Amino acid sequence: GSGKSTFISTLTKSYIDLGKKVGIICVDPTSPLTGGALLGDRIRMKQYFSLDNVFIRSMANRGQLGGLARATEDVIKILDAYGCDIIIVETVGVGQSEVDIFKSAHTVVVLVVPGLGDEIQAIKAGIMEITDVFVVNKMDLPGADKKVADIMQMLEFKKSYKYESEGVGDKFMKIDKWTPEITKVNSKTGENFDNLLKLINKHKTFLQDSGVISNYMKNRIKNETIQILKHKLTKKAEDLINSNNKIEEF
Repeated sequence: GSGKSTFISTLTKSYIDLGKKVGIICVDPTSPLTGGALLGDRIRMKQYFSLDNVFIRSMANRGQLGGLARATEDVIKILDAYGCDIIIVETVGVGQSEVDIFKSAHTVVVLVVPGLGDEIQAIKAGIMEITDVFVVNKMDLPGADKKVADIMQMLEFKKSYKYESEGVGDKFMKIDKWTPEITKVNSKTGENFDNLLKLINKHKTFLQDSGVISNYMKNRIKNETIQILKHKLTKKAEDLINSNNKIEEF
């Protein structure tokens, strides 16, 4: 695997060492057969969950598309009101369609590892459009530098790409103002995490100085309202279908 759990654990420690209050939301996939999910995140980060300045919330996505749970946005707002300086959201994984995280997060960090044999993985449109910082984990493994070179090559293609999808262009405004950063880390040893934190802070400064953050917050409210309406309309349609048994007649 990419070492996502170890990465988040080390990232959390990095912020704790800076005196930050950290909120962590871990979204796990739900079984399509049983509807259950293995929410083992507190076990994986047991050294942190008892601390006063760390709050960990595990969530099942309950079949929700996009990589998040439907209630993730609400939990983010609760942790923000609780006073968390940093809120880390771990998605179920990101592909071409699991990209809802860009609607909820100020900075999207995508974790990749060398040696998986899929050099074109990073070219997937969904990933390239939402990523603010690429992190090559397990930098001690062979192929880490090549993975960085692969990502840099994909970013060259991205420079000439014009976003027309609703939401993406709204968030980033003129996309060529920000070029995704790339860094290598070792989650087991914590090597180079200081540089990662600098890049995350750099992107935060960019959002504030460019004025993008205000438009992003407006679109976040709009997207949340749309999702609520979609859920309510879908629920009403399902209740209507189930109540009149029309489908059974066919």
